[in-house]
Amino acid sequence: MSGCLIPIVGPSGVGKDSLLDRARQRLAGDPAMRFVQRWITRPAQAGGEDHRALSEASFLRRLAAGDFALHWDSHGLRYGIDREIDDWLARGCTVLFNASRAHLAIAHAGYPTLRAISVVARPETLAQRLVQRRRECSQDIAARIARSPPPFPPYLPVIEVANDGSIESAAEVFLAAIDAHRLAAASTVRHPRRRQMK
Repeated sequence: MSGCLIPIVGPSGVGKDSLLDRARQRLAGDPAMRFVQRWITRPAQAGGEDHRALSEASFLRRLAAGDFALHWDSHGLRYGIDREIDDWLARGCTVLFNASRAHLAIAHAGYPTLRAISVVARPETLAQRLVQRRRECSQDIAARIARSPPPFPPYLPVIEVANDGSIESAAEVFLAAIDAHRLAAASTVRHPRRRQMK
């Protein structure tokens, strides 16, 4: 595979979907960019990201049929990434998707050239955004923010993007991170004996 697979990770409320939307708008004319629409066992009208809704039974049928390139469970929901990403990567595309940090090691095992972007924000920023979403009570929000994220695999290239200020400023850093990963991945393909960027 000659493309670049970039999972976007970060806690709930950090703004991953907003940054992905900005990147999608800015890179709309680039035929080598692909943005994944995830399969999720969540109703389409539930809000949040624009996803492909599946019932639990339908998800399990697709999983058994081998339809997912990647899949994971998180907070009572199931998530799947369609195998169309394999075609995109084979054509040299850069593929972005909203991912789970806890499952990056598994994803890397299947896609060794995977490179991640970690979106972060201060606890008070996350708390304010989660309150505005009105999906959880204050106690659940406090518990979510206090939860320590799993460590990144030590071999995985990760670029951190802070999203505490304006979305416009964070989007510029986010786009620069995408470009950096694309360039590093291209260099690795041309010079396979070189070490990947850390």
